[in-house]
Amino acid sequence: MIDRIRALLTVIEEGSVNRAAVRLRITQPALSRQMQALEKEIGGRLLERESSGVKPTGLGHSLVKSMKPLLEDYEAAMADLRRQARGERSELRVGYLMSAAQSVLTPALALLRQSQPKLKLKLHDMSPREQIDGLRAGELDVALIGQEGVVAAKEFHSLKLRSLGVCAALSSEDALASKKSIDLKQLKGRDFIGVDEDQVPGRNRWMTTLCQSSGFKPHFVITVDGITNVLSQVVSESAVTLLPDYFLKSSHPGVVFVPVTDSKARWDFIVLWQKGRASIPVRGLVDSLKTSSDSKTEPKR
Repeated sequence: MIDRIRALLTVIEEGSVNRAAVRLRITQPALSRQMQALEKEIGGRLLERESSGVKPTGLGHSLVKSMKPLLEDYEAAMADLRRQARGERSELRVGYLMSAAQSVLTPALALLRQSQPKLKLKLHDMSPREQIDGLRAGELDVALIGQEGVVAAKEFHSLKLRSLGVCAALSSEDALASKKSIDLKQLKGRDFIGVDEDQVPGRNRWMTTLCQSSGFKPHFVITVDGITNVLSQVVSESAVTLLPDYFLKSSHPGVVFVPVTDSKARWDFIVLWQKGRASIPVRGLVDSLKTSSDSKTEPKR
């Protein structure tokens, strides 16, 4: 039907079936048959003949008013899809963790701007779950995610950017808060604060795996939504949680971040992007993320 509607608009613009046929590069009888088929499908006459040519009927005017904007949107969408198929795109939609933006995303975007200065960026501060859902729905092109990205790595292209150390978030009143560093085994018997799996999938499993490598299973006294709430509960419950070591540069009232020295205590930074042929902007961002991450030296353990 789209081709017939496009042909009808051409006939109306030309005011002549013959001229429209020339413009569309088809024969006049073939075009007339298309118009007849469209009228049959709609259920009424769309064109009327006059001595000066053809003009739309009232129904034809209504069809033009209703369908022309839709046809323009369709043409624009198809043009964008063709550009994407060629690896071209003028817009890049990126999901990221706010806590990681400064150390990983910001320097990568500066590199990307050098090679693609006209690229339009749409940046979305999102939880790990929101990023994964955004990729699945086709609403994001790239997700800059943490260890949680492992749960969805099979669905998308993935690349580990960096492997970071781990720190423990403790109440400032905790006896271990004054230590320069601790071993995981020193947390045995402590209450842990977990994170809602719906928002941060795999985080509790990651903490459990780390603790089990040191011979104990963590007891999650409470599970809350969001890192800010986790840190508040660390204070109110005098409990502990494990975080990537970029939190060592953070501050939160009543919370102390202490490095964990165990060699197995690592937190991976992962970038995910859609499967299939990656667009030029996506490839550019992934390469920039890798370059900026490779240039970072990890803190001494």
